[in-house]
Amino acid sequence: MSKTENFDQTITLALTGASGAQYGLRLLECLITAKKQVYLMLSPAAQTVIATETDIKCPGQPKEAQRYFSHRYHAAENQLQVFGKDQWMAPVASGTNKSSAMVVCPCSSGALAAIACGTSDNLIERAADVMIKEQRQLILVPREMPLSAIHLEHMLKLARLGVTMMPANPGFYCQPKSINDLVDFVVARILDHLKIPHTLIPDWGGETND
Repeated sequence: MSKTENFDQTITLALTGASGAQYGLRLLECLITAKKQVYLMLSPAAQTVIATETDIKCPGQPKEAQRYFSHRYHAAENQLQVFGKDQWMAPVASGTNKSSAMVVCPCSSGALAAIACGTSDNLIERAADVMIKEQRQLILVPREMPLSAIHLEHMLKLARLGVTMMPANPGFYCQPKSINDLVDFVVARILDHLKIPHTLIPDWGGETND
């Protein structure tokens, strides 16, 4: 882990129990590489999905997860902070926190419903509720198919409140050659909306990957 740095932006990232843990983990890596401070939350279901879909053995306790991911992605000191679902004194639970944006990636249909209804039964739901009430940037990345009328109604409700809905639907015009390329396409679009520069995919009309 490198020395403490001053970070120009703080992003809240939550992973929930939808398939597609790779999207959230790759986004976490890119945010750390871009020298953004990250507030990270993992739902219990997300930890199960990570263990199922990847070779990552994510510790269950927030402090242990913080050490694990900080080491894995070479985070600077204090760059990454991990919070548990009942950690109500975490900065993300209040409108006074300094996070400029929040991304839920992947976003399960359950998390989508809870955010749309404002239940705030855990820290992820409360953090999203804070972003909506403070009119800050909130991006949800659902990974579900097919979508029922319930899912679509929740998405429409949130979109009308200013939430950005970004289903994990990779494009193919970059001529992807691997699963990682498909993951990078979705992560690149998220970074675009966060206005964070990247080189994951070329701009439209640019050259395709070799």
